[in-house]
Order: sequence, then C-alpha cells, then structure tokens
Amino acid sequence: MAAPARFVERRVYYPGDTIFREGETGECAFIVQEGMVEISRDDGGNTAVLGSIGKGGIFGEMALIDNSPRMATAKASKQSTLMIVTSAAFHAKLKTADPFVRGLLNIFAKNIRAMGKQIRAQD
Repeated sequence: MAAPARFVERRVYYPGDTIFREGETGECAFIVQEGMVEISRDDGGNTAVLGSIGKGGIFGEMALIDNSPRMATAKASKQSTLMIVTSAAFHAKLKTADPFVRGLLNIFAKNIRAMGKQIRAQD
C-alpha cells in the first residue's frame, strides 16, 4: 500500500519574498502559521493590493480546487512561517468529503473566478 500523501510541510519566507505569482500554476495552498502575507494583482502595470492574510489564514486554495492559474500574487510582508498543503494531500482529503461538499467547493471556485474576471473587465 502506498504511503499517504504528506499533508503539511513548513517553509519560512522573509519580507518581500514572493510565494507565488499571478498566472502561475497552483500546486499547493498555504496556511499562515506566523507572520503576514500580502495578496495583490497586477492592474495594468500598477500593483493593486487586495488584502493581507495573517495567522491562521489560508490562501492559494482556489488553484487546487479548479486547477486554474493563480488569480493573484502572494508576497511575505513580514517574516512568515507557512504550512504548505500539497495538491496530492488536498485531493486525498477531498476524496473523503461528502459529494455535496465537493460540488459546493467547485461552485464557489467557479463563482469567485467569474467575479474576478468581471472586476478585471471593469478596470
């Protein structure tokens, strides 16, 4: 029997370190154990800060749900320890979820991405 997918590893990022960039393929999600991460989008050559994720927050999960490119860029704004949730571990957990919950996640991801496209089109 194959070993179960490793659910979490930890990495430390320093202020200004890029965690991922808008448009990249997403292969993991992140949980902030300590620190602060800034989420931003490129707005026609200008950087638009969408928000900050602090201790206990999760980000990058959308790419794991629907296999679409990252919608934004994530950078450490303080020294941050992040728990990395791999795609394999995420999908292993998702397989055990109720089919209704899996369906809701897909609908949520689709709706959020559609809203992001609408906002981008208005800018």
